[in-house]
Amino acid sequence: MAVAQESLIRPSKSGKKNSSEEVIHQQISDAILEQRLAPGTKLTEESLSEIFGASRTVIRRALTRLNYENIVEIRPNRGAIVASPSTAQARQIFEARQIIEEAVLRACVQKHSESDVAVLKNLVQAEKDCIARNDRIAWIRLTGDFHLEIARISGNEVITKFLKELISQTSLIIALYGKAGGSLCSNDDHSEIVKAISEHDEQKAVTLMLAHLDECIASLNMEEKAETQDLKSIFSGE
Repeated sequence: MAVAQESLIRPSKSGKKNSSEEVIHQQISDAILEQRLAPGTKLTEESLSEIFGASRTVIRRALTRLNYENIVEIRPNRGAIVASPSTAQARQIFEARQIIEEAVLRACVQKHSESDVAVLKNLVQAEKDCIARNDRIAWIRLTGDFHLEIARISGNEVITKFLKELISQTSLIIALYGKAGGSLCSNDDHSEIVKAISEHDEQKAVTLMLAHLDECIASLNMEEKAETQDLKSIFSGE
């Protein structure tokens, strides 16, 4: 599976690199979520320190946080790599998402406002616009945002944070087992879920969501493994 040769760093408006731990953590997390960093990619402290203009201590703290979130694996005496979930782990992650997303969706149906529905509809439209212009990276981000917005509407910040971590891991699963150039989430599914939410049809919304996640896992090819690349090749644009 090819990895988009796009720089991890998005410069600030001033054009200067921000070497804070929080920004580095977010930049690497975003690159993994958007599949610009493939599973198995080496994340060497030395290379990242040079790329971000930060000390290796700061890089190490950012990588430790990502390891805690299960999207980076730190191997004793071997350094860090982007995590590569096994097929068993992949299925467990989707099972966890089904349990969590059913709960937040029921709360969303009960608590949502008209403005919340408008936000969800805008996200779905933005997904369709990304597909129309073949912008896969933005589409991946928006599909995750759609599920996170439902969690936000539910009002449970703890569950929302946990779901965000699961969605990051899901992106790794897509990178490992998804069909190259294929689409995982259906915009029609998202549209139908929003319609059920707006109609206060809790059971229909839940049924649609669970079927949607089932289709996601069914679309994966659990036999194929993504190719991995060295970190420097990603940044060099080779």
